[in-house]
Amino acid sequence: MIRSFVRAAAAVALVASVTPAFAHATFEVGEAALGSTYKAVLRVPHGCDGEATNTVRVRIPEGFFSVKPMPKAGWDLTTVKGPYQNTYENHGSKVTEGVTEITWSGGNLPDEFYDEFVFRGTIAASLEAGTTLYFPAVQVCANGEVSWIEIPVEGQPEPDGPAPGVKLIEAGEHHH
Repeated sequence: MIRSFVRAAAAVALVASVTPAFAHATFEVGEAALGSTYKAVLRVPHGCDGEATNTVRVRIPEGFFSVKPMPKAGWDLTTVKGPYQNTYENHGSKVTEGVTEITWSGGNLPDEFYDEFVFRGTIAASLEAGTTLYFPAVQVCANGEVSWIEIPVEGQPEPDGPAPGVKLIEAGEHHH
């Protein structure tokens, strides 16, 4: 599955050149406190250049653990599990592996509509406040895909296909 993201990265320039400019895939809530549970509501704004989206894949970054996706009516839900690079504490238990990728497939999201794909997990307290945790995502359609997998670099122009991100804040801190 990770190889599919690598292939998607190579195709970003091609997809960007044939796909009109649209809103980016984003999260409903753009910040999360360190050590907290975060409900990720991924907003998918459109299909692929007029075609319906049939599959949505999200790669789970290191530092977001104990992930549980929400089933979606009319879509098949699968996950890929694997080892974490670090060990995390979850309600008194050590967690060393879990969901690393979520795929909703077999659905039909017409280009003229948007939809939301939901999952939750825990933001590691060991991550750094002020940084952004990115969740590369890919929409697959019958004859192409739209990739939201590029990690923005500070001081550089925003990429054409930025990965959805969540700004990490200290526990108890809230920005609007």
